[in-house]
Amino acid sequence: MSERDDTTEDIEGLQSEFFHPESEREPGDTNIQKWGFDVHPVVFPVALLLIGAFVAATLLLGSRASTAYMAVREFFEGNFGWFYLLAVNVFIAALLFFAFSKYGKIRIGGVEAEPEFSDFSWMSMLFSAGMGIGLMFYSVSEPLYYFTNVPGFFDAQAKTGAAGAAALAQTFFHWGLHPWAIYGLVGLGLAFFSFNRGLPLTFRSIFWPLLGERIYRWPGHVIDLVTVFATLFGLATSLGLGVAQINTGLSYILGDVLGVVSIPTGVVTQILLIAAITGIATVSVAAGLEGGVKRLSNLNVYLMFALMGFLLLVGPTVSVLGAWVQGLGAYLGNLASLAFFTGVLGAGQDTVHAWTVFYWAWWIAWSPFVGMFIARISRGRTVREFVVGVLVIPSLFSTIWLSVFGGSALLNALRGNGAALQLYQEAGQTVAMFALLNQFPLGAVSGLLAVTLVVTFFVTSSDSGSLVVDHLTSGGKHDVPKAQRVFWAVIEGTVAALLLYGGGLNALQTAAIATGFPFAIILVVMCYTVYLGLDNEYEILQSERFAERVEALTGEDVDVDTTRTEVVTDISETPESADD
Repeated sequence: MSERDDTTEDIEGLQSEFFHPESEREPGDTNIQKWGFDVHPVVFPVALLLIGAFVAATLLLGSRASTAYMAVREFFEGNFGWFYLLAVNVFIAALLFFAFSKYGKIRIGGVEAEPEFSDFSWMSMLFSAGMGIGLMFYSVSEPLYYFTNVPGFFDAQAKTGAAGAAALAQTFFHWGLHPWAIYGLVGLGLAFFSFNRGLPLTFRSIFWPLLGERIYRWPGHVIDLVTVFATLFGLATSLGLGVAQINTGLSYILGDVLGVVSIPTGVVTQILLIAAITGIATVSVAAGLEGGVKRLSNLNVYLMFALMGFLLLVGPTVSVLGAWVQGLGAYLGNLASLAFFTGVLGAGQDTVHAWTVFYWAWWIAWSPFVGMFIARISRGRTVREFVVGVLVIPSLFSTIWLSVFGGSALLNALRGNGAALQLYQEAGQTVAMFALLNQFPLGAVSGLLAVTLVVTFFVTSSDSGSLVVDHLTSGGKHDVPKAQRVFWAVIEGTVAALLLYGGGLNALQTAAIATGFPFAIILVVMCYTVYLGLDNEYEILQSERFAERVEALTGEDVDVDTTRTEVVTDISETPESADD
């Protein structure tokens, strides 16, 4: 073995030597490997059984399913809305503490880790996974709803300029810092305990500081099962929203605008669309993270910028930018009060229950999927870099996107012909974006581009979701067979289609809220376990034993970077050593 190989091995061995727990267990070491699958013997079959039972109950209940789901949704919104609001604020505080305290210097993957993806690809993938379909669905319809039904928090008269500012502020609140804080916390916990501690890339690993070896027994199984359930139904909700918008968009553009063909809208058409797009998704899933998800995520971002840039140029550009600044000011100025507003002591409880609680539960249910995907692509980033990248930049972009689309719709209602608002009130949320685009030049072309964007978001969501559920049901293995990834892509599409058929969109939303509640409790505890893990890592980085080991490496052609407090933040081979 060459001297260079010895040096590389020494550097890469630091993490396992100092930071990995003393355990003989390996990710997936008890897996069953048959028929092209590599699955956990408990999580995989039990997850399938529970998912099948839930879907079967939905179909058997028939028309009673919608009534039952509404009762369940009202129960959680009415009794636990306060908990959702408080929990998400705790997540923000914890994430900011981790980033801007001494723990912000810690590198995900260890001191020798380097980023796998460029900053652009990293941002593209996390944004595509986190917000894509939802932003397309709600960016026009939600501000228009608040414009005519002003949230109780704001003192404004409906259909006025003040109502427009309130509408943007409330929408920014739902799509800004809070959801990305949930994703960031989950992603940080998963990345740290997998890459820094060498534990399986599953939720059970985050609880190692409390459970130890018991994460490999039933306490860990239960945590992963709840995670699978939340992920699958959070994802199904987004796929249901996306396919409803695709259906309406194609019907409106090809039928009402161009008069080419009349496409029926309804559950049957949407199920057929789910089947077709799931077929596309399986091809991308089989291509893997680098070949499929990364390329599609980059394409998503290019299409998003193209669509947003087009509307900004042909629309009321100056007014839209002014609306963004005004809405941003209203959002930031009221952020603390909005974050804790329950509406119990006055008007506004309807908005909190119907919108904020649903969103927070949806983001929480969606967080295992997005968080694990973010963790998978974030090796080599420092905690501080990770938080800034995940929390600040996507939140800011969300406000710009919402201002371009939602702001344009509000300006059309205030100063234009009001056609977008009128069609939204007549035909519902799914047509709102296409009605807006049709008020500007090349409305049909931009509308078809919007449909294409929803389809690509659908595919990347299915891809990423399959990757995440694979990790959870394979004992935390980083690499799983292609057949297994394809299997979960098909299951996700099937679940979304069957729930859409059995209970409609309300069934999907209720499933997200119900599964989000137990998972919110898990996330609250997770704040503490992540703190314990980071604190232990920092303590080791400051230890004399680690310092002596690093000192020995400084004579072996390596660069050692430290902070002002002499905490090692990066170790790598020198260029001269790497080129030998």
